[in-house]
Amino acid sequence: MDDRPAAERGPFARVPVEITISVGRAHPTVSELMGLGPDSVLALDRSASDPVELYAGDRLIAKGVLEESAEGRDRLAVRLTEIADLDGAL
Repeated sequence: MDDRPAAERGPFARVPVEITISVGRAHPTVSELMGLGPDSVLALDRSASDPVELYAGDRLIAKGVLEESAEGRDRLAVRLTEIADLDGAL
């Protein structure tokens, strides 16, 4: 009997998946967008302390909070706080 978790047993277990982290949205006008340049600031609809959302394709799979990576070197990481159920709802 194979004692490995189900996620490690299937034929697709080692296929990499790209995860997108959404930190917020901006809603500039076309005019504002065309006026952006170096050092411009585009305000988001969330604060820095709000949860971020993790997507696989267009499916929400989890929520979490941003933190500095344990590896350091000015890298970010996400600590998961909620995992979606099989239906994709949190």
